Amino acid sequence: MFTPNRTRQAGLSLIELVMFIIIVGVAVAGVLSVMNITTQHSADPMVRKQALAIAEALLEEIELQPFTYCFPTDPLALTASSASGCTGGVGGSEDTLPATARVNSPRNANNVSDYTNFSMSPIVDITGSPITGLGAYTASVSITQVGSSFPSVTNPNDVLKIDVRVVSGNTDISLTGYRFRYAPNAVP
Repeated sequence: MFTPNRTRQAGLSLIELVMFIIIVGVAVAGVLSVMNITTQHSADPMVRKQALAIAEALLEEIELQPFTYCFPTDPLALTASSASGCTGGVGGSEDTLPATARVNSPRNANNVSDYTNFSMSPIVDITGSPITGLGAYTASVSITQVGSSFPSVTNPNDVLKIDVRVVSGNTDISLTGYRFRYAPNAVP
């Protein structure tokens, strides 16, 4: 005759059930914390793209400015082949960068060097009107003369390095551009 084995277990013990709940709870908490971090940082690509767009626009705006030996309003700006060829002589040239920005609001610059040490916060358009949604951004410009870094350039003042930096929270974007003097070819 067959006798059933009474020592065989038919279910879960309380200890096994509690351990299962603890393990599943820790796993779910880990997954939820990863999802929470991902959700919190999902807006970062938008902030980064906006900062990059601001930096690109400002760099392009600066690079499109005239950069001749003379002030662009000088009648000899098209023909001067050195700083001494300007109406005001060397004193009327663009060979010396200003200590502060000469850009007003609305931005009415006459040349690249007008943007030396320029900054804006909040971000405004070229007419000086604040751009909606960009109040948390700050932009700054640094311009240095770097012609001596280029072997083919004889005058160190003939090349400007333009650094544009845009910051918003943890996002920090920096772009660099170079502008070579093109005089006496043309004033745009």
